[in-house]
Amino acid sequence: MQSAERRTTLADVAAEAGVSVALVSIVMRGAPGAGAATRERVLEVARRLGYQPDSRARLLRSGRSRLLGVVFDVRHPFHHDLLTGLYDAAGKAGYQLTLSAVTPRRGERTAVGDLLQDRCEALVLFGGQLRASELASIAARLPVVAMMRPARRRDVDVVHNDDALGSHQAVDHLVGLGHRRIAHVDGGQWHGSAERRAGYQEAMRRHGLAEHIRVVSGGAGEEDGARAAERLLVDPPTAVTVFNDLSATGLLDVLRRNGLGVPGDISVVGYDDTGLSRLAHIDLTTVGQDIDTMAAGAIDRAVARIEGTPAGPREMVVPPRLMVRGTTGPHPR
Repeated sequence: MQSAERRTTLADVAAEAGVSVALVSIVMRGAPGAGAATRERVLEVARRLGYQPDSRARLLRSGRSRLLGVVFDVRHPFHHDLLTGLYDAAGKAGYQLTLSAVTPRRGERTAVGDLLQDRCEALVLFGGQLRASELASIAARLPVVAMMRPARRRDVDVVHNDDALGSHQAVDHLVGLGHRRIAHVDGGQWHGSAERRAGYQEAMRRHGLAEHIRVVSGGAGEEDGARAAERLLVDPPTAVTVFNDLSATGLLDVLRRNGLGVPGDISVVGYDDTGLSRLAHIDLTTVGQDIDTMAAGAIDRAVARIEGTPAGPREMVVPPRLMVRGTTGPHPR
C-alpha cells in the first residue's frame, strides 16, 4: 500500500500489476487494447492502491481546465448559500469551481487576479466594486458573468434578482397588515441598494404613502443595521424594510435591547432569505432570491461563452418571493 503522504501514480499501479505504464493508461482511459483479464487485474490493483486519475493534469495537457472561477465575499451569508447552487449547476455541466474570497483585508482586484493565474475558463463575480472599465478588461481575456450587479456591457453576462420587485413585495405585505409609517434601511454603496431603495419608494407612493417615506442610511453588515436602528429609535416607525438579512439581524438586536417588541411594536422585513433568517431565534420575514435559478443561469451563460453557443439574452432577471415568518405582524393598535 502506498504511503498516504504520496499520491499513487500510474507507475505504481503498473509495477504492482506487472504491466507497462502505457497499458495501465489504456485501462484507465477505457480505451481498447487490453484483454479482459488484464483490465480487471489493473483495475483491482488501482482500487487497492487508492489510485485517482489526475483529471486536472489531463485537461491542462489538452489545453482545457474546465474550471470556473468564482469571486465571493466571506462576510455575506447569501454568497455562501449561492455557492451551493453554483457547485450543483457546475457539476451538471461538467465543470469545477475554484474560489477566491474577498475579505476585510483582501480586495476584489486581488481575488480576481489570483483566479486569472489559475487558468480558469470563465469568471463568475458576486456583486463587487469593480468599475465598468475593469470588467471590460477582464472580459477581453475570458468570459465574465456578473451576479447581483448591473453591467451595461455586451461582453459581460448579467444574472440578478429583481431587487425593485422584492421591495414592492415587502411594502405590499406590510401595508396589507395595516402599516403606514414604513421606513427603509438601505445598503449604502452596495450593489442592489439603489434598486431596493427605489422599489421601496415606488411602492410607498403607489399606496399613497409618499409622506411617510423615510430612508435611513445603512449597509450590508450586522453593524450597519445596528447603527440604523439607533437612528430609528429617535422616532420609531411601525415597520421597516432592510437591505439584507445580515443588516436586519443587527437592527433586530438593538430594537429588542431597547424594549421594542418584534412584531408587537415594530415589524421587520429583511432581504435574501439566507440560512440566517431561518434560524428559530431570528425567524425573519424576508424577500427570498431564487438561488437555484440564478446559479443555473450563471453557469449556463459562462459555459455558453466558453463553448461559443447561444444562451439567450445577455441579462437574466430572476423574480424574488416573499417569505413570511415571525418578524411581521399587524399594525400595533
